Amino acid sequence: MMRDVRGAPVITVLSQGLEMQRLTPENHSRFSWSGWKNLLLPQLNRRSLYVYGSEVAVEKECVRQKEGGVLVIHPFSRLRSYYIMCMVAITFLNLIGIPMEIAFLDGNSGVGWEGFNVFSDTLFLIDVGLNFRMGIINEDSEGAIMDLKRIRQQYLKSWFIPDMVAAFPVGYILLIADLQYHSDSPSSKATKMMRILMFVRILSLVRLLRVSRLVRFFNEVERVSNANLEVVRVFLRILSLFMMIFLLCHWNGCIQYFVPMLEEFPSDCWVRRENLMNATVGEKYSFGVFRALSHMTAISYGSSETPTNEVELWIVMTSIVSGALMYTVMVANTAAMMTDVDITARAYMNKINHVEDYMTFMKLPKALRMRINNFFQARYAGKWYDEKDVLKWVSSSLREEILMTMCSAHLRKVPFFRNCEINFINAVLLELQYEVYQEGDIIIRQNTPGDRMFFIEHGQVLVENEFFQRELCDGDCFGESCLLTRGRCLTTVQALTICQLFSLSVDSFHSVLKDYPDIRKDLETFQQDKHILLC
Repeated sequence: MMRDVRGAPVITVLSQGLEMQRLTPENHSRFSWSGWKNLLLPQLNRRSLYVYGSEVAVEKECVRQKEGGVLVIHPFSRLRSYYIMCMVAITFLNLIGIPMEIAFLDGNSGVGWEGFNVFSDTLFLIDVGLNFRMGIINEDSEGAIMDLKRIRQQYLKSWFIPDMVAAFPVGYILLIADLQYHSDSPSSKATKMMRILMFVRILSLVRLLRVSRLVRFFNEVERVSNANLEVVRVFLRILSLFMMIFLLCHWNGCIQYFVPMLEEFPSDCWVRRENLMNATVGEKYSFGVFRALSHMTAISYGSSETPTNEVELWIVMTSIVSGALMYTVMVANTAAMMTDVDITARAYMNKINHVEDYMTFMKLPKALRMRINNFFQARYAGKWYDEKDVLKWVSSSLREEILMTMCSAHLRKVPFFRNCEINFINAVLLELQYEVYQEGDIIIRQNTPGDRMFFIEHGQVLVENEFFQRELCDGDCFGESCLLTRGRCLTTVQALTICQLFSLSVDSFHSVLKDYPDIRKDLETFQQDKHILLC
């Protein structure tokens, strides 16, 4: 837990402050965060750590959402995870069941399927409403979009219309019609229901637009998956590809039977030639899928002879074309997965293999091997790149802007950097080096020569000596006196978590000072006026 200078828990202080805000009259009507409502907050897991960088940053995101006082579901919340899994399952069942109902059930779907239809329609309508209070992961911003106005605007511009069309409540229409004609005679009711059924069958095709939701849910799962878990990302892509191929074959098989049914089964249609008029639903579906697969794989026209009428001919041609497209998609996705699996990830694996060979040759102990592997994972996050080369490729102005974005806030927190001119700050930024330490690593040892100052990007460290202890976290710094005195370290600094730091060496700092004599004099004056405890 983070602590301030006096040792008081920071998170506890923040939570107490929030509690006091809720008790004030002006905040009495604001949303209260307690109990099950914490399910709406981001959870501490690999996905959130990948996006926000550290446990402290995730805690700050929780505080930010609480301070907003508005009911919004965070995209990294546990409730959001359960919701996505539920919607994937319900959507997939709909995309299987709706074509079966349209083509084969003839209005005899039963109470169970009608109940599932009503439940699905209700759930999809609720989903449209929930999307107005669902946080959005935006690649252009550092975190999630939690502002209701921006969420509403983005949803209305993107998926609102397709979602509303796909959520058309066909199940309610059938239920209302059944209740409306419940008192009619059986023959009259049957005639009216058949007319409604034919209309609803065509209208039900609109619900197949729910396939867009299935694609969107898979994209969301892939986007929020930790980039370190490359195997999981590839598995999700393969799973989504095979699910789409399965749905294509399933829909094609249903269409094979659906079109002759609309024509009231002409005497020369394939259904009559196969004697399927009085067959079970399972037999009809099996022959329909067999016929579709025969077309799609270009093996034959099915178990019977060539098409005998124009409609059947067009169905066969459509099936053959869809099969060719299926092959194209499979080949394209396979090639993409082989070539687009991150180049940097492959370079990382090559480097790791070299390191593994080295550790094996040197017969290093298992515990040390694990620490080395963990270091590479924490330092490079499964991607290998040369940061110095990347900064060399861009222009000097862009390089300064990148470093200003990443590090300038850290420099400005140091007292003797606070009032320095911008040119000096830019020169110092170019000398910063990125370093990573694992939990338990000793970053600075007491009584050793101090050669660097550190700025914490993400992580927590413990600064201690025989007189005091202090924990530092994101945005803090330590070792600043070394830049001025070139003396020995007065404290030991140990990493409490995986720490991502920027370091500034003494030699680099003094080489920059040579070009700024006025700032050197100011720093010498500052050194004489203020005693710095930390090294």
